[in-house]
Amino acid sequence: MSKSQSQYAAASGLPLIKSPSLRLPRPVELPPDIHPLPDSVTAYFVYPFTLEPHVLTVEASRRSTLAAHATRREAYLKAREEEKERRKREALRKIAPGFEPRSTPLVPTKRFSGIPISPTTPSADDSTHRRTKSVMEELVDHLAALDSK
Repeated sequence: MSKSQSQYAAASGLPLIKSPSLRLPRPVELPPDIHPLPDSVTAYFVYPFTLEPHVLTVEASRRSTLAAHATRREAYLKAREEEKERRKREALRKIAPGFEPRSTPLVPTKRFSGIPISPTTPSADDSTHRRTKSVMEELVDHLAALDSK
């Protein structure tokens, strides 16, 4: 290709100016006392066994400290849960005295009302159908007995 037919033909006559911000880096100078690495570096990897007892005692104390913290944290969380349960049981006892959530359900017990019941022989038509007193009737009878005293 000739110079006139190149795509840069128009710029071929322009002078090129080097930017002042560009410069060549300085060549690297090696120090005179440089020590080259040997073929095998395994001699440089020596474990200092003098540090072993120190590291083991520090690690043992760290583990015991962590175990003590974990035990204390577990005890604290257990105490918090027990305190929540105790408060809940107290709140339930305020509503229903004697209520225990872990025990069997409360069963009402019949108390002696203080009114003597006379044993009577049931009649013929009474044996087929016996009417029981309602709770309100028993309460009225009990209050009447208390008033009569």
